[in-house]
Amino acid sequence: MASNPVWVAAALMVVAGFSSFAAGEKAVPCYFIFGDSLADNGNNNWLQTVAKVDYSPYGVDFRRGATGRFTNGRNIVDFFAEYLGFENYIPPFATATIIDTLSGLNYGSGSAGILDETGAQLGQRIPLDVQLDNHLISVSRLALLLGAGGAYTRLGQCLYTLGLGNNDFLNNYFRPEFYPSSRIYTVEQFAVVLANRYKEQLQRLYVAGARKIGVFALGQIGCVPFAIRRYGTNGSASGCAEALNDAAVLFNVQLKSAIDQLQATLPGAQFVYIGSGSDMLMTVRRKGLKALEVLDSPCCTVEAESGQCVPDQPSCPDRSRYVFWDWFHPTEALNSLTAAAAFEAVRPIVAHSSSVGERSMIRLAAAVQAS
Repeated sequence: MASNPVWVAAALMVVAGFSSFAAGEKAVPCYFIFGDSLADNGNNNWLQTVAKVDYSPYGVDFRRGATGRFTNGRNIVDFFAEYLGFENYIPPFATATIIDTLSGLNYGSGSAGILDETGAQLGQRIPLDVQLDNHLISVSRLALLLGAGGAYTRLGQCLYTLGLGNNDFLNNYFRPEFYPSSRIYTVEQFAVVLANRYKEQLQRLYVAGARKIGVFALGQIGCVPFAIRRYGTNGSASGCAEALNDAAVLFNVQLKSAIDQLQATLPGAQFVYIGSGSDMLMTVRRKGLKALEVLDSPCCTVEAESGQCVPDQPSCPDRSRYVFWDWFHPTEALNSLTAAAAFEAVRPIVAHSSSVGERSMIRLAAAVQAS
């Protein structure tokens, strides 16, 4: 397949941008993460839930093994931490010390959503409202360490990213056997309800001192193996469950509008809508990147009920070829490409970025050029 010169040029320009930054310097003093299983790095390990993965083969390519990350290696926010120049990955709130708070914490929770009830059929989870409650605990700890004024100053310098909404569709709206939302709202109405709730939560984060805030758009949720198997493709050209993808588009439109409103009305705020990277899965499917050629099959043996890997079973030997690790979650290979593209949206609101990010951007450029 012929390469797309626009994609190649854009990727190479990003590589050039990364290489101009000084290595070993943090772009921000701290990084706080809110999200679902795409961000969770161990918070769910302590919960009574189906949605936890503190066992092999998860983490087979991660230096500390199975930590609770829902993939074989690093997730997207791990790559962000590298790009920002952190020596260590951001620790989960569940096991963090008060000193850890100085560099930021990860509040992400598998099966969590914007709405409190989302994911309830899977067991305990930490919805966004509770993640924000946990962040207020972190703010109080920072005040103990730095004083109220010092904490407020530091919080305004940190980066915050949020990535939720996937489960509000996959484990709420499109699961009528568990939730009434699809009988109460049309999908258009639900997207508005969801975005309005998210807007209120983002305002709450701003009141707690956050100023540099990146919000991930939803990706192609209809292209995850679970969605394809459960809902079918109805002969769609994409090979995906287009009803779910259409729902994600509706939500993203509302989310972008909400973020624009917050940016216009909250003094000193730097909100960023992270849309770049959300289409990486479709890009891989349409362009047929040679580095990622297994599009619909998971890399591990999957439990039919949970869609997660069967404990202690071997995974596929060449994980760099697979888009999906299990029925829901991408491999480190796709995470690296998504993170590299998504980080471009965030770079303008951070002081500078480590040249560590150059590696993933080189990979992005090479993968696109080879396609």
